[in-house]
Amino acid sequence: MKIVTAQQMREIEDRAEAGGVSKDVLMENAGLAVADYIRGQVRNLVGMTVVVLVGPGNNGGDGLVAARHLDAWGARVTICLCRDNPAHRGKVDFLRGKRVTVIQLDDDDGPAQLRESLQLAQIVLDAILGTGRSRPITGPTGEALDLLREARAEKESPRLMALDVPTGLDADTGAVDTKTVSSDETLTLGNPKAGLYRFPGAEYAGKIEVLDIGIPNGVDSEIVFELMTDDWAGSTLPDRPMSGHKGTFGKALIVGGSTHYVGAPYLAATAAGRVGAGLVTLAVPQSLQMAIAAKAVEPTYLPLPEESPGVPQADAAGLIAEAVSGYQALLIGPGIGQAASTREMAAKLLFQGGQPPPIVVDADGLNVLASSSESWWNEFSREAILTPHPGEMARLTGLSTKDIQECRVEIAVESALKWGKIVVLKGAFTVVAYPDGSSRLSPFANSAMATAGTGDVLAGTIAGLLAQGVEPEDAAALGVYLHGLAGERASADLGDAGMLAGDLLPELPRAIRDLRRGRGTEERRTPWRT
Repeated sequence: MKIVTAQQMREIEDRAEAGGVSKDVLMENAGLAVADYIRGQVRNLVGMTVVVLVGPGNNGGDGLVAARHLDAWGARVTICLCRDNPAHRGKVDFLRGKRVTVIQLDDDDGPAQLRESLQLAQIVLDAILGTGRSRPITGPTGEALDLLREARAEKESPRLMALDVPTGLDADTGAVDTKTVSSDETLTLGNPKAGLYRFPGAEYAGKIEVLDIGIPNGVDSEIVFELMTDDWAGSTLPDRPMSGHKGTFGKALIVGGSTHYVGAPYLAATAAGRVGAGLVTLAVPQSLQMAIAAKAVEPTYLPLPEESPGVPQADAAGLIAEAVSGYQALLIGPGIGQAASTREMAAKLLFQGGQPPPIVVDADGLNVLASSSESWWNEFSREAILTPHPGEMARLTGLSTKDIQECRVEIAVESALKWGKIVVLKGAFTVVAYPDGSSRLSPFANSAMATAGTGDVLAGTIAGLLAQGVEPEDAAALGVYLHGLAGERASADLGDAGMLAGDLLPELPRAIRDLRRGRGTEERRTPWRT
């Protein structure tokens, strides 16, 4: 599913019209899709009080079409015209002839009528301004949003759904107007808008639902920025033939662990196994093997000779290089630390020639790259997936962490192109960028995941998929998706604070199971009050 800017969406609609689907038809489809979504969220639409805030543009037109259908299905609908538009008068006059209450906000009693309607509303549909907003919100529109914010502050506040984007949210940058009101859900039309996945806008969008409005297939084919979805992830999962054995599902070798980071290799290895790798081997300093094996009993082990307790000798790289020829994936980094001999060992593994299996480079493995030279990518010719968090990305690029966070997608894409590597920039809405300039975005932003060790789980998840023969481009993104979905599942049970990285591990196979059944992100909903 392609993620678009406002201009790209306009071009898509123009191409749809050139292909025979008029903008009037798209508006009718959009309004029906919104109304049908609302109907699907409630036990019984009959008698439910719905207020539709209508702006002067196409967003308002979509809202008027939705109001027509909601009225026909038995809802008690009030529309508030925040600004007049002669193009809407036919739709408004039709609604006046039904049971719909029409409020003209610029009438003397308009604000009082709207305040009363919002106090009684169970659902409010924000159809004031969509992707065309270009200046600060003032006048009647600002007054309507002030009244909406007031109603939302009440104990029995209405459920707020934004049509396409919350009013005042920039569809490209995620910037928000000071008048913008946070929504419970955003029903974005046709294609998801980039600004919904950027901060601060993402905090105002609530749950994002992408609604089909009948845009023909292929009109967005030139766009190379994609949103990961359940359907895509389910179709990308590796096969599990009934006749398979552990050799069928591949082997992953994970190089990690040090005195201060004993848990990291356990998390990575267990994640690789939990997503289906047939065999996982941990290459760890020999003095740590028994401590790690007490927790991670399933992997096999390659004990590494030590420079000092918990620190491998630089020459251990030769032992690893010899062993890795029988593996389909190599992960370097979880918990290896930054001791001098460890860094030398990692550098030998990363910069040696030959064609070993694809490498996932994480944690201090990335710091080895960043400190090796100013143009480390010219020396690092191996096929690789890099998994930096923003701080590690700053070291790799020479930029500040603030710079990285402000332009996450752009910097990830630029870096993947420059380095010739797959880049997984971790964080809320993780970005996976490719050397050909394309990218994928995770739909998950979950504060429960902000805890030590979750990155080790992600790196192991990607390595486990590579071991099963998933192509690196898909393994990186599918690993991100499974990791995010596991986090959603775990935090649904545990809450948004106190979840540990290990809580993700049993959720990984459950996420795979649900994706195979076609219900990966199915939400546990409480039926809406009637």
